[in-house]
Amino acid sequence: MRIYTRSGDKGETSLIFGKRVKKSDLRVEAYGTCDEANSMIGLGRSHLTNEEFEGKQQVVEALHQVQTILFHVGAELATPQDKEVAWKLKKEHIEALEQQIDKWDQSLQPLNNFILPSGHPSAAALHSARTIVRRAERVAVALEDEVENDLVVSYLNRLSDFLFVAARYVNQSVGGEELPLNTDV
Repeated sequence: MRIYTRSGDKGETSLIFGKRVKKSDLRVEAYGTCDEANSMIGLGRSHLTNEEFEGKQQVVEALHQVQTILFHVGAELATPQDKEVAWKLKKEHIEALEQQIDKWDQSLQPLNNFILPSGHPSAAALHSARTIVRRAERVAVALEDEVENDLVVSYLNRLSDFLFVAARYVNQSVGGEELPLNTDV
């Protein structure tokens, strides 16, 4: 099977179930932004390969789980309004993020000021993924009533919090530096 189909050469693509839309459609922007975030999370995971720290396996597994769910969120965003996907985002997926955030956050130093995305390459990639997820969230909000599952926006909102805490946790675990915002500029 060839990877290319040539069906998008005129600026259109297919949503799930075959509906054709312009590649500039907000739905395409929404699920494409989820895909971009997913790739950045994968980059963050890949930078942990040679690192050894307590809890590493849990971080890697949590990121893998998030990537899987984010892929499914993209599928929900790529599904036309009158259709339904087989897999649906559930409240439990959001609760799992919250539980992991709370667990990691307990071991982190409290923040007294803003920090700049920085530190270990994994943490920097996770900070970047966080900003991409925020963009996906904004696009999903712009879709308003076209997204069947109200939990999509909530999941993306919580995922950005998760990625922020994950980046901080990775930095702390591997000795990456958190740069505070310089207020003397």
